[in-house]
Amino acid sequence: MTASASDVIVVGGGNAAMCAALSAREQGARVLVLEKAPEAWRGGNGFFTAGGFRFAFKSFDEVCELVGDLSDEEKASMDVPLYSEDNYYDDLMRVTEDLADADLALTLVRESQPTMRWMKAQGIRWIPMFGRQAFKVGGKFTFFGNLVLEAVGGGPGLIDMHYESAKKKGIDVRFEAKAHRLLTDARGAVTGVEIRTPDGGSESLAAKAVVLASGGFEANVEMRTRYLGPNWDLARVRGTPYNTGDGIRMALDIGAQAWGHWSGCHAVQWDYNAPWHGDRKVGDNFQKHSYPVGIIVNVEGQRFVDEGADMRNYTYVKYGREVIKQPRRAAFQIFDQKVVDLLREEYRIREVTKAEDATLEGLARKLEIDVEGFVRTVREFNTAVQPGTFNPAIKDGKGTRGIKPPKSNWAQPLDTPPYVGYAVTTGITFTFGGLHITTEGRVLNGEARPIGGLYAAGELVGGLFYNNYPGGAGLMAGAVFGRIAGRSAARASKS
Repeated sequence: MTASASDVIVVGGGNAAMCAALSAREQGARVLVLEKAPEAWRGGNGFFTAGGFRFAFKSFDEVCELVGDLSDEEKASMDVPLYSEDNYYDDLMRVTEDLADADLALTLVRESQPTMRWMKAQGIRWIPMFGRQAFKVGGKFTFFGNLVLEAVGGGPGLIDMHYESAKKKGIDVRFEAKAHRLLTDARGAVTGVEIRTPDGGSESLAAKAVVLASGGFEANVEMRTRYLGPNWDLARVRGTPYNTGDGIRMALDIGAQAWGHWSGCHAVQWDYNAPWHGDRKVGDNFQKHSYPVGIIVNVEGQRFVDEGADMRNYTYVKYGREVIKQPRRAAFQIFDQKVVDLLREEYRIREVTKAEDATLEGLARKLEIDVEGFVRTVREFNTAVQPGTFNPAIKDGKGTRGIKPPKSNWAQPLDTPPYVGYAVTTGITFTFGGLHITTEGRVLNGEARPIGGLYAAGELVGGLFYNNYPGGAGLMAGAVFGRIAGRSAARASKS
């Protein structure tokens, strides 16, 4: 059975998909969104984020304009370092070891603020990230890591605003519509999508253009193991269970070119006893991101990363992957009372694997860490801490000397009991490998030629992130390339 044609079909229902749908609709296209998940699970991985977007800005006024209703008192309480396009590009290249596709990276950087303004016009509202991206220093909220704004209501709020806007603009959304196959004509151009319906049947939906924005393969155990390697089948999935690589597979089936870092992914330190997939009530609060002000050890009591190498925005993805290499795929973040007040709100939720004790020995026993190894590590660490002024809002240079790995910043002795520890494992967010696209969002085939009628955006695009990732760049990339792909698809549908 073939339904009436849409101008543009968008496969997926998260941030990138909804930006594509809204952009195509803005161009006058009739848009249909196909979401595999039931409506209760709408939003893809965007729902499980804090809703933070990394964008370039030349002045504090540009930030204030995006928020719109900051009082003079609030503005005076904020210390926000400027973040130029050059800074953004340099950060992206630095953390990806200069592997990021230069054209995609430049597009992301240059279109970041225009896309933020466009999203605001689409109904997305922004607020400063006071709680997660700023420390109060000298009476001012000092923002760090070049991540300043989040969607009102975080990830869940972002998704609600997207869908509210889509409804107002007349965009049709079908839930429990699993895209199964791309339809093509004799020339290989895409002409629609075949879906599986809840009753087990199939339906062919014609379209003049298709945008794939259905996420990576992070929720597909077989693909994770095949491409990421041993033990990745045992990683917790931070977000939706519905991102199983369907969009990537469908495109590869018609000759699309695989691109990017297929053995790489975005991962985080995630509560050790979190469920196998994301819990929509807890959201992203299973993550544990305050490790720069403490130390991280494994079950043998050994440190294995430089917790203070950089602002956490530039290390948390890389360190999330390091945990899965440790015995029992476990690690423990350790803090004393000097820094407990600096820990983010996610450390205070009910669903947390935590222990506290007046002694290091007692803490180790409660967390099932090797007692002797742990106590030795802490004593050596304390001895190695160098003098200096501790300041969590900047790279303060207060490090260690004579131990490996070093701690480059924010090093303070663990000497103020009671001590607290949090058990974490690896939680995978999204995979880095995907499809090869142009800066106009067109999907390329194996000969690097565009496939007619096919566009892509979001996590299933390869070539942007390698090895690591700057916090907030994922949602921003989804929005930037979603907007571009939707616009390109709509214009192509008219011609």
